[in-house]
Amino acid sequence: MLSAIINLFFPKVCYACNGLLHDHESYICTTCRHDLPVTNFHFNNDLTVSKTFYGRAVIEQATALLRFTKKGITQKLIHNLKYKNHEEIGVFLGDWLGSELKTIESYKNIDIVIPVPLHKKKLKKRGYNQVAKFAQQIAKALDAEYTSSVLIKVTNTASQVHKNRFSRLLNTHEIFVAKNNPEIEGKHILLVDDIITTGATLEACINVLSNANNVKISIATMAIAQ
Repeated sequence: MLSAIINLFFPKVCYACNGLLHDHESYICTTCRHDLPVTNFHFNNDLTVSKTFYGRAVIEQATALLRFTKKGITQKLIHNLKYKNHEEIGVFLGDWLGSELKTIESYKNIDIVIPVPLHKKKLKKRGYNQVAKFAQQIAKALDAEYTSSVLIKVTNTASQVHKNRFSRLLNTHEIFVAKNNPEIEGKHILLVDDIITTGATLEACINVLSNANNVKISIATMAIAQ
């Protein structure tokens, strides 16, 4: 009864279409969930994400949960996550991807999950790293350690949304540093981000993490841009 009263005054809506959610639905309505552009890369041994880094960085495994298109359903979800304070979307996506990765042998040996960090000024302004909850839930599913203290963003760059590939590469050159290297030595790291486009940001992170001795790095993102 209390739940019904709360829903009357504060109705739950789908983060993708803004339609009212039924009692058995959470975050996303059944219709939108069915329409989500799932990649299934990790189930199909698809190398789409890995190919982004050919000749640029050495990685073990790489996947993305969803496909991202302008004005598409994935964009609406990530917009609500990043700019509308709906961190629960990160939890939802992290639980989803984590439950799938834990069934795949090549992801069972992940030791530590690290989110791509925000610069401290942007973190203070937004109040949270939109990737943190996503990464935490994946770490929980894989029974791996989660840490946000190793990888640090030291340059507060402008948004990369409208930059071309070359500009993105310049924009991410040497803007990350890795601290506490002994913590990751000999570990298999899962580096986590929200969207992969050119891969420039992830490449910059991989380069600094690779300075630690005997590390392996895999990648998982919420989405990949088409």
